[in-house]
Amino acid sequence: MVKVLFVCTGNICRSPTAEGVFRRLLADAQLKNAIEVESAGTGNWHKGEAPDARSTEAAKNRGIDLSLIRARQITPDDFSKFDYILAMDEANHTLLQNRCPDGEDKRLHLFLDFSEGHKGADVPDPYYGNDGFENVLDLIEDGAKGLLSHIRANNL
Repeated sequence: MVKVLFVCTGNICRSPTAEGVFRRLLADAQLKNAIEVESAGTGNWHKGEAPDARSTEAAKNRGIDLSLIRARQITPDDFSKFDYILAMDEANHTLLQNRCPDGEDKRLHLFLDFSEGHKGADVPDPYYGNDGFENVLDLIEDGAKGLLSHIRANNL
């Protein structure tokens, strides 16, 4: 089984949205039993909390359910457990690189490097503004499709 972990700062906006979008893609592709997916944050500010209501609403409007996801912080074990650890932005990617045990950095990726049209870009954090959640979903959907194509070509 391929294991995927999406990581943002607090695990209440971007990474749970990516988890939900990717779960839907897996269900549509009948791959739920081949790929495990979770999300986490680099910080622990929101541990145990549901995703941000604005993220939940934006996802719900696209038929994506985030209601069962709860925030957690990345752990040292995650670096060996997951095949793909996907940072939502360069700042989180750098934090993950600094925490990553020697020899495990091949698992770390900037999420949108798998996208069709946004390679090298960050998924912006919509937390402090009231807009941007639709844009975040657009970017995540693009990245998730590219990630699934990559996993299919290289792991399944």
